Amino acid sequence: MTHLLVGTTKGAFVLTQDTGTDWQISGPHCEGWPINHMAGCPETGTIWAGGGNDFLGAGVFRSSDGGQNWRLAKLSTGEIDSWLEADESAREMFGLEPVRDAPFADRLHAIWSLHLSGDALYAGAKPATLLKSTDGGETWHALDALTDHPTATDWAPGAAGLTLHTILTDPRDAAKLWVGISAAGVFASEDGGDSWERRVRRANTPSEVSAHPAAGTAEDIGFCVHNMVRAASAAGDVIWQQNHHGTYRSADGGRSWENVGQGLPSTFGFPIASHPDDPDTAWVIPLNGDMAGRFPPDASAAVWRTRDGGASWTKHQAGLPEKNCYFTVLRQAMSTGGKESLGIYFGTNTGSLFASHDAGESWSEIARHLPTILSVEAVDLPAA
Repeated sequence: MTHLLVGTTKGAFVLTQDTGTDWQISGPHCEGWPINHMAGCPETGTIWAGGGNDFLGAGVFRSSDGGQNWRLAKLSTGEIDSWLEADESAREMFGLEPVRDAPFADRLHAIWSLHLSGDALYAGAKPATLLKSTDGGETWHALDALTDHPTATDWAPGAAGLTLHTILTDPRDAAKLWVGISAAGVFASEDGGDSWERRVRRANTPSEVSAHPAAGTAEDIGFCVHNMVRAASAAGDVIWQQNHHGTYRSADGGRSWENVGQGLPSTFGFPIASHPDDPDTAWVIPLNGDMAGRFPPDASAAVWRTRDGGASWTKHQAGLPEKNCYFTVLRQAMSTGGKESLGIYFGTNTGSLFASHDAGESWSEIARHLPTILSVEAVDLPAA
């Protein structure tokens, strides 16, 4: 059964569809924490939700019963812990005790992404740190070779801070990892995280480079990667990327990137989704620009699809608001999934969730009035 795992500014939500077209909504979960990203295990049904902020600290919630009950593994301390430590009356009033033994002390401010690969669960944090757990999220250790990379002293934060927001793995080779950091670029490891290479080089295909400071150079695509997805069943390492200033595709695991954004209405956007079986099919949701409001061009919502590896794009907006639309779709708020039939899903910062079951030709709003949606993951989980 397809479950939609939805992270929001006011907790986690789980959506399921038994029969018909109505989706059942469960939530908010996770004590109202801001949940930046979620992941689920198709074999066990376990769900994880990562989030936090400066006040709460960083943490990962875990549910073993389809989202009915949750347990928090708090990974760092937040301002609340300092406050509770200093104010006994606050501890008595709220019935809370400060966390004093968080494994990463005050090093982390939030968990930003989660990714399950075999028996390994990865978490990306703010500031940019990659964590790994081999016991289902009970304990974690940092892959410090990434944060010790020679370029790390030059990493600059994006608008949301220095976040590690994308984690990809190769299901055929567990030692191969890719991460996206805003705004430090794409990094890849082929030895399980013991060493890392920055991969932002442009392909040799001629490409016009904008004067925008995030647009990179004639040699590189810039460091402000917004989101990446891997064509999981592709014969090779096909990766799609939505950058701050362009849409790119790599056929060689990120060693070189080809600009495939010609035909799109803008170079700016956040999410990108790929077909799980066809490496030439992907979907994007362009926005009008970083300084122009970050809403759909002409205030008309549309999803754009390519079926030829980015050589051409077609616009699809049936069922979407075609005028007076000012929402934003954030970097992790679009997903594909479903064993029986492919579903494409995206959520907005205005709390709407849209779905398509015809490859993006048409859309329906399956939920509305949720909190600001930060992430959407479609995962096939066992029925509760």
